[in-house]
Amino acid sequence: MSRTRQILIFLAMFSLILGASHFYMFERLSYYFQLTEYQKLSTALLLGGLSLLTLVALPLGRVLPRSAAAILAWIVYPWMGIALLLFVTLLATDAVWLLLQLVPVKHLPEPQVLLQRCLGMMALTVTGLLGGFSLWKGLGTVRVKPLTVALNRLPQSLDGLRIVQITDLHVGPLVGGKWLKRVVDKVNALKPDLIVITGDLVDGSVKELRHHVAPIADLRAPHGTFFITGNHEYYSGVEEWCAHVAGLGVRVLRNERVSITAGYANESFDLAGVDDWASRHFPGGGPDLPKALAGRDPNKALILLAHQPAAAHEAAAHGVDLQLSGHTHGGQIWPFTYLVYLQQPYSKGLYRHNDTATQIYVSPGTGFWGPPMRLGTSAEITHITLRSVA
Repeated sequence: MSRTRQILIFLAMFSLILGASHFYMFERLSYYFQLTEYQKLSTALLLGGLSLLTLVALPLGRVLPRSAAAILAWIVYPWMGIALLLFVTLLATDAVWLLLQLVPVKHLPEPQVLLQRCLGMMALTVTGLLGGFSLWKGLGTVRVKPLTVALNRLPQSLDGLRIVQITDLHVGPLVGGKWLKRVVDKVNALKPDLIVITGDLVDGSVKELRHHVAPIADLRAPHGTFFITGNHEYYSGVEEWCAHVAGLGVRVLRNERVSITAGYANESFDLAGVDDWASRHFPGGGPDLPKALAGRDPNKALILLAHQPAAAHEAAAHGVDLQLSGHTHGGQIWPFTYLVYLQQPYSKGLYRHNDTATQIYVSPGTGFWGPPMRLGTSAEITHITLRSVA
């Protein structure tokens, strides 16, 4: 299937879901609040306008100057999150309403209308509270998540080596250089031995965002900083971004492997990085793990950087000890936490893949995409300590 056809199918499905969800919200709000014809018209125009604006925001955001794209994003993306919460809350309200129909209410005048309005107000109140909390969580301080991982083939001399993972920063219309500088300062304060950026660094062109990603050049680790592509790099000009990131002093791994030598005995492990799983749909792209691992010593420990958790199947087949991934954001806003499993084998956290020796850690992300909101997840800088079991 061609890339153009895939995009058209995605846009058609997105438009259908967007229209149906906004129509559902209009119908339920009209019902619960018994809106007049004028109120219905106003509500329809508001929801219809927001739906249309949401549909055009993504393509428009890529052609508008960043200042204009930011204004559009601050309208559309918070609404996307609030609309999701309102949709789910109204579904729950409908379930309660159906249950209440089984219980006769006889002591209140016009009990049906009164109950409808109460339920409508409850739905809006819950949505407002969850929306406010989600915005506070999404725009709040990024936490440091400590993680210890034991690797069978890690030499004893490398026991205690520290890796910091940041991922899914999504520098773009809503995330800028000041925020990234704070993340970089927090990473450097951890004094890691190695830093990895596992994709989706940007949402936009090098021309628009070069000054905002400049703090990446300040990352400091004795064994270097490494970067792999995420799917959003392919939407934003992957070749230009890889060249720019390399110019900032960060080693870009594109289906490549490096040997990391450290410790008192100067022993080493292999660090490999592959292009994003979705790059298969772009000309000349695609992850190539066999190429990255060609000629390596199988006795060495192997850590793989792969943006999407879906790479774990191939990683396990090639004897990877630890895969570091992102992409999912942990669902970012509940209940998307559960929908992640429709596309990925893992959502967030540390797993052992199908009872193999391969472990995978999926970070919920350092930034956010779309709505500047988090519910049921937390943004993190992952501070990984490797342990040897040799």
